[in-house]
Amino acid sequence: MRAVAYDAFAAPMDVRDLPDPRVPPGGAVIRVEATGVCRSDWHGWQGHDPGIRAFPHVPGHELAGTIEATGAGVTRHRPGDRVTVPFVCACGRCPSCAAGDQQVCESQTQPGFTHWGSFAHYAAIDNADTNLVGLPDEMSFTTAAGLGCRFATAFRAVTARGRVTAGQRVAVHGCGGLGLSAVMIAAAAGARVVAVDVSPQALELARRCGASAVVDASGHDDVAGAVRDAAGGGADVSLDALGSPATARASIESLRRRGRHVQVGLLPPGAGRADLPMDRVIGWELEIAGSHGMAAHAYPPMMRLIRAGTLRPDLLVGRVLTLDDAPAALTGATGPGITMIEPHRRRGAERAAGR
Repeated sequence: MRAVAYDAFAAPMDVRDLPDPRVPPGGAVIRVEATGVCRSDWHGWQGHDPGIRAFPHVPGHELAGTIEATGAGVTRHRPGDRVTVPFVCACGRCPSCAAGDQQVCESQTQPGFTHWGSFAHYAAIDNADTNLVGLPDEMSFTTAAGLGCRFATAFRAVTARGRVTAGQRVAVHGCGGLGLSAVMIAAAAGARVVAVDVSPQALELARRCGASAVVDASGHDDVAGAVRDAAGGGADVSLDALGSPATARASIESLRRRGRHVQVGLLPPGAGRADLPMDRVIGWELEIAGSHGMAAHAYPPMMRLIRAGTLRPDLLVGRVLTLDDAPAALTGATGPGITMIEPHRRRGAERAAGR
């Protein structure tokens, strides 16, 4: 197969021929039709993820495609099925999985981290019956690929961890693919959303996704204060969708009393420890919650809202590139929205999403 690979952390990437993945027992091999360019893969390339231990390594963890082959014991899926998958692939057997919490599985695997990922013609997925999610025929692969990490992660962060309800004030710090997804989902739930970013283009996209107000963080010495003003005294729920010590602190300080902070963006070790205002957390009885993906069994409510048109993840897809374009897209700026790679498309001019 053709795949993007690198031979050391922060080393140059290239597109090369590599062996096709083997079908795992109980797992499946997916013909990758679309895969997202995500900040988490950049962190992996930089050496911030302990799961990457061998080289060459193939990144990519947001994917959708068709099943090429299934391993022994798979009963719910068959070759030719259109599927996507959460970035956390659960074992289905540990105590966390037994409790329904596959997103924090104790024996999880993650394509693009624990093994070769989806910047390739094919990718292997463990425990297919636990992790594969069937796709409706009308959903494009580029739309579906964005569900496995950013959109599904945002959905659970907003609805389950943030417990956002109609009429609440919600702040979203960071308007990349994850943050824009959170803006759209919170707005669809009836919340008044304040979006925060340093990019005018990202803030304009946030308005299109339903943000009632935006804060340009590059123009404020006190970002949290600006958010509190825009939210009429503070947010009921605030999400750090970027992942930095500054945005984590600003998210907490954006809250009103008894508000909820949800940490969704990764905080890499290289960024330093977050200096969080725990005195305010105590005095104002604030809640702090982490949010890590969403289990495959939790997809149906999200998929129903997408099929009904209430949620439009397709609107978040920006550029659609080829596999040859992937190294530059992963190591450089990708622009607003979600950038997708179609591994089987020949190199040429990028195409617009939805065409």
